[in-house]
Amino acid sequence: MDRDILFEGLSAIVGVKVRPKSEASQQLLRTYQSPQPHADVLSVTDLLSAIWFDTDYWQDVHERRTGCRASPPFRNDLFVMDEEFFDPRFDCDFTNTKDTATYTRGNEVYKRPYGWRRFALKVLDKYADGNAWLGSAGYRKGSDPNEWPVSYHGTNRPGAQGIIDDHYIPGSGQAYGRGVYSTPDVKIAETHGYTKTFVSATNGKTYKVCLQNRINPCVRKICAYPDYWLVPVPVGTPPDQERKIVMAAIRPYNLLLKEA
Repeated sequence: MDRDILFEGLSAIVGVKVRPKSEASQQLLRTYQSPQPHADVLSVTDLLSAIWFDTDYWQDVHERRTGCRASPPFRNDLFVMDEEFFDPRFDCDFTNTKDTATYTRGNEVYKRPYGWRRFALKVLDKYADGNAWLGSAGYRKGSDPNEWPVSYHGTNRPGAQGIIDDHYIPGSGQAYGRGVYSTPDVKIAETHGYTKTFVSATNGKTYKVCLQNRINPCVRKICAYPDYWLVPVPVGTPPDQERKIVMAAIRPYNLLLKEA
C-alpha cells in the first residue's frame, strides 16, 4: 500500500492533515533544545488524546506554540516523525488471511483483524510501566503474563464525544453507562460505527481506518452484550481526570486499513 494512503488514513482518524517529517526536519527536531515537545509533532502516546479529547489536545498544542491556551482551540496540520511513530517490523497483511485457530491476548479471545492491513505503531518502551501490556512479539496463539486484551475503536461515533453518555448498543436492548466503548471484534467495529471512512486523494479509492488497541483489564468492564467493552468515566469527573482515566486504560498499537 502506498505510504501516502497510510498518512491519509491517519489524517482521517485524527481529523486534521498529518504529514511525515522529512529526514532533514527530523534531524532538526532531534537537536531542538526546548524541554517541551515540538508543538506540531504528534506522538504515539498522544494519539488517543488528539482523537477523543481534541479540544484539550489542541489547547495543549497552542500553549506549546505560543505560551498561552486558546479558546476555541487553534487547529493546524500535524507532523509525525516516521521513524518514531511507525514500526514496520510488525506490519502484517491480513487482507486474504483466514484460519480456524483460537488465539488469546490478555487471557481473552483475540479476534484477529482478517480483511485488514495492519501498520504497527512504535509503542515499545514508550510507557513508564514497561512493555508487559503488549506481550511478546511474533506469532503465538496464547497469552503472556500481565498482557492486556485487544480491542478495536477508530473514532467517535457520529455526533458523540470520546466519552459517551448512556450508550445504546445495537441489538442488545439495553443502555450502558458513561465512558469509552470499544469492541474485541473488528467486524463489530466496522458495522457499528467505530471506523472512519475516507476517499484517498492518491488513488481515488475509498478506505476504512480503525485503531487496534490494548485495554487495561483492571479498568475495563464487559457489558452484558459481550462484544462491547466499557472504560467507565463517572458523571461529574473533571475533564483533566477524564483524560487521565482513558489514557491509562487504552493504548493504540496498530493502525488498520482496508478498501471499503
